[in-house]
Amino acid sequence: MMRSKNISVFGSSTLKIKRVGLFLIMFLLSLNKSYAQDKDFHIYLCFGQSNMEGNAKFEAQDTISISNRFKVLQAVDCLDLNRRKGNWYTAMPPLSRCNTGLTPADYFGKTMVSNLPKNIKVGVINVAVGGCKIELFDKEGYKSYSATAPGWMIGMINQYGGNPYGRLVELAEIAQKQGVIKGILLHQGESNTGDTLWVEKVKAVYDNLLRDLNLKENSIPLLVGEMVHADQGGICAGMNATIGKLPQTILNSYVISSKGCTAAADKLHFNAAGYRELGKRYATKMLSLLDDSSKNSNLKIVHRK
Repeated sequence: MMRSKNISVFGSSTLKIKRVGLFLIMFLLSLNKSYAQDKDFHIYLCFGQSNMEGNAKFEAQDTISISNRFKVLQAVDCLDLNRRKGNWYTAMPPLSRCNTGLTPADYFGKTMVSNLPKNIKVGVINVAVGGCKIELFDKEGYKSYSATAPGWMIGMINQYGGNPYGRLVELAEIAQKQGVIKGILLHQGESNTGDTLWVEKVKAVYDNLLRDLNLKENSIPLLVGEMVHADQGGICAGMNATIGKLPQTILNSYVISSKGCTAAADKLHFNAAGYRELGKRYATKMLSLLDDSSKNSNLKIVHRK
């Protein structure tokens, strides 16, 4: 009698263990599914200061023939544009905040989709604050930086909930449930001109992004654009020498030349034509990286002009 009772208890315990094990397996599978949705939806994180935000007014040519394969994940609420934070839209400018202009991300995305197979979609997330130092994107130090930021910048920071880095991660996590992060685009440095520690500061932001998004170390290309070039009279062109040192510290980073990209009258920002060309150059580099990594896959780059 006692032996029969023990067998019954043992059997019941075994059944419970099996049920718990099955539940854990299903839970882990559901987690994996949520972070491996559409491998044909390529996501790019864009951040920086005013040149990534978009200083030039976009023109009629910038708002036509935009493929529905090119998407933007809205970073802030723009009710006048009928856009809500955290939702995807066809990437009609502005791609940053509601009243910003043309950005390198516009022609980056346009060039990408025109050169990728028709089954590939491209999504960008653009979080940028004009005039900010790279310290604003420091995961720990952004509060002390914001505390001393000028009043005109505070309003822009507050549109990102007071934490632009946090907003970038928040949106990237949303994007990861639907697509795959393929690259990071940075255009920042004007406000850090002469800062010998800029490279290390950028590396800290890059490393934090990868950790917070559960991406492997150095697994995601970081594309960094130069300031307005000396050949355009760029007043921060001296920073380009520092930017050029970035690949020595971040193995998977690449400098995007601004040589010949035309500038606005202030020689600090690019004009619309300059943004178009710079965006295409970001895309050309990214396409070459995809080309190199796809030799053992079915991804075929078209390489249209």
